[in-house]
Amino acid sequence: MKTYDIEITAKAYEDMDRIYTYIADELLEPVVAANQYDRIADAILALDIMPDRIKIMDSEPARSKGLRPLLVDKYTVLFTIETDTVYIARVLYSSSDISAKLAEE
Repeated sequence: MKTYDIEITAKAYEDMDRIYTYIADELLEPVVAANQYDRIADAILALDIMPDRIKIMDSEPARSKGLRPLLVDKYTVLFTIETDTVYIARVLYSSSDISAKLAEE
């Protein structure tokens, strides 16, 4: 079975750090923050096998960028597939306006 390399962009790392910091510092739940971070990281690592099982988003600008949404609890991991590599672009709160955030970039 084909396996893919996983590369996480600096912006995605910032997103994950922001999620952790918010839960740990604002909600005062450091254990919950660590567990949430781990669940997101584990889901990202699981994209090394069959990442194309997740379809490209229909909305713009995500569609034209080839972004695929992986849902992890209340968060959406946005990624692309290029040759043998999965690129993690962003990790966003699912209830936020994802299209608007992507249009800002």
